[in-house]
Amino acid sequence: MSSAFKISGLHKAYGSNVIVDDLDLEIEQGEFLVLLGPSGCGKTTTLRCLAGLETPERGTIELAGRPVFDAAARTNVPAHQRNLGMVFQSYALWPNMTVRKNIAYPLKVRKMKDALAAGRVEEAAAMVDTGHLLDRYPSQLSGGQQQRVAVARGLAARPELVLFDEPLSNLDARLRDSVRTEIHRLHESLGFGAVFVTHDQSEAFALGDKLAIMNKGRIEQMGTPQEVFDNPGTDFVAEFIGMANRIELERAGSRWRTRGGNEIELLRELPDAQHVVARLWPDDVALHRAGDRVPDHAVALDAVLLASEFGGRHYDVTVAAGPEQFRLRVASAQHGAWLRSAHEGEPVVISFRPEAMQVYADSAPVAPAQALAATA
Repeated sequence: MSSAFKISGLHKAYGSNVIVDDLDLEIEQGEFLVLLGPSGCGKTTTLRCLAGLETPERGTIELAGRPVFDAAARTNVPAHQRNLGMVFQSYALWPNMTVRKNIAYPLKVRKMKDALAAGRVEEAAAMVDTGHLLDRYPSQLSGGQQQRVAVARGLAARPELVLFDEPLSNLDARLRDSVRTEIHRLHESLGFGAVFVTHDQSEAFALGDKLAIMNKGRIEQMGTPQEVFDNPGTDFVAEFIGMANRIELERAGSRWRTRGGNEIELLRELPDAQHVVARLWPDDVALHRAGDRVPDHAVALDAVLLASEFGGRHYDVTVAAGPEQFRLRVASAQHGAWLRSAHEGEPVVISFRPEAMQVYADSAPVAPAQALAATA
């Protein structure tokens, strides 16, 4: 299978501030790649370099085997000649143009008269359920309708690659889910290649064939959503995708000790490590009232309740176990009756299965499937 695009050694800086740091990246035709990471990690700048809206200092970019940027050879194909679709965070619709003219714009720029005559505008509008809005202006549309029009415009010319720059972040929660589903459906039916920038993990897991988690201008981990979810490669990735609970462990002879003094035994020897970090998902930590029985072979820690927030079918609970805080997500059906009247400082117990933990030494994963033995 041929590549939809290939980036090699891409470097972009503003003065001494390096934004994209010698980045290598490649996706296949028809693949949906999500660039995921916190603000300032370089994901949007990477997208803009790919689109031709930013000029890197060095590196190369190929689209469908065609070089569109090569710093050494001084090749830099203009954005409008790269056969890309672009969907912006801010919609970026022309306010003085009707929906029809906005969708038609990339066809006119590319001088695709046959496509215009064949009803490509109406076809693109129908794909995102905006056919009835063709004669309206952007100011007459809701935010969700404007973003659907922006998606239709990005697809109208049937580009080799569609770039999405956080297209859902300006929508409310209900519309965000609806437009996300629409984008997923269109990708499944049309098979276009895509690069989608977001800082939202749920969007990334729902849409991506592959995820590239970025940190400080580099890719921290790349893989399928399932691979990243099951085996986050570094402590940074684990935290970013939602493994909010972090336990620092220090070697204590043949065992390991938490900051709160609880001893834990590692199932795998780590001869060179003196400190490791363990990560847990909030819903992998169970909550027990003081005195309740804890499952056999589980790690159990005494804690105190700090806060509980009602979320409908669940409670988001924060507890302190010594100097470390834990975030838990527990079922309302199981714990709601007593959590409603529980008070801050109430003694509780938390527990978790050893195999649920991801353990990292020197920023590298250690025995992710079998991390820890139960505490004494």
